[in-house]
Amino acid sequence: MNSNNNVNLSLQLIPINNADAYPIIDEAIYAIQRSGVKYEVQPFATLMEGPLPDLLKVVEQAKEAALSAGAEELVLNIQIHLKKEQDVALEEKTKKFK
Repeated sequence: MNSNNNVNLSLQLIPINNADAYPIIDEAIYAIQRSGVKYEVQPFATLMEGPLPDLLKVVEQAKEAALSAGAEELVLNIQIHLKKEQDVALEEKTKKFK
């Protein structure tokens, strides 16, 4: 796989044992926004598109933002869709439903 090919990554960040999880999740999403990668916020996860090494850095930034916002424990669910020699686009999966 060419590391410059675009992949899709879904990140679900779940704060554990926090009375108010939404401000923590918001900070993680703000980190994703600041990264400049293509993204879509969904109710249960945030979808991103770009080269895998870049997206993994964004996952790290989102995790650090959540910890800085007060999370003591996190569960990160990550799904990645990639193709060996082709880009993957979010629109491929959703355009027929819009």
